[in-house]
Amino acid sequence: MEHDAAPAADSASTRARASIEPVGDRCLLIRLGDTVDLATHYAVQAVTALINACPPIGVVEVVPAFTTVAVHYQPSLCPREGDLPSVYLTRQIEALLRQDLPDVASEGRVVEIPACYGGEYGPDLEDVARQCGLAPEEVVALHSGSPLTLYAFFFSPGNPFAGPLDPRLNVKRRSSPRTRVEAGSVAIANGLSSIYQSTSPGGWNVIARTPWNLFQVDRQPPTRLRLGDQLRFKPITPDEFRDLLEPRP
Repeated sequence: MEHDAAPAADSASTRARASIEPVGDRCLLIRLGDTVDLATHYAVQAVTALINACPPIGVVEVVPAFTTVAVHYQPSLCPREGDLPSVYLTRQIEALLRQDLPDVASEGRVVEIPACYGGEYGPDLEDVARQCGLAPEEVVALHSGSPLTLYAFFFSPGNPFAGPLDPRLNVKRRSSPRTRVEAGSVAIANGLSSIYQSTSPGGWNVIARTPWNLFQVDRQPPTRLRLGDQLRFKPITPDEFRDLLEPRP
């Protein structure tokens, strides 16, 4: 399945906007932007790949998010002479950022996710259509018509957040959150689309539901999707949903 080529992270612009600050005594936070967009996403993924490929002494985990990269470290593993561990690691990361960034834009897969829109599976579809001045069928076509880049896992294990949505689907969170959103619910808000992996409270606009289970703790890796994947939602019928429904723990 074809999709537009993603923009690679530009090394010079990434260096120019990167800032590093300590968060407690065991973590450094690299800020790479103020908005959730494709350029910031690829900068985050490129910096993450760069540090993982050559981690400074003391680094134990690198965690990408929407606009930041958290570098967790063990102070006792850092050199004991000279600078504080946070200063030492800041200088090591600054040196890494002077290198050319890896091209991570071409690594994402295209993943077609079945989704049943409207009705009991997408109770907010009609309201989203009304807010956007569209027919429900147009909302479905816009949401499923172009792949969305998986920016981050957030909120609960395996919960993907992807974008950017077509600007015609510009809706905010619901004014009144639900106390229960069914597992697999596909929801949109603030230019992003997410999938509720687990049944939980939630305030996003639910327009569909997927029969897929995206997270299994006994699978390696436990997440079915990967950061940078291109998610393309495929509309299915309620009968197809029931046929494809996967068990959840």
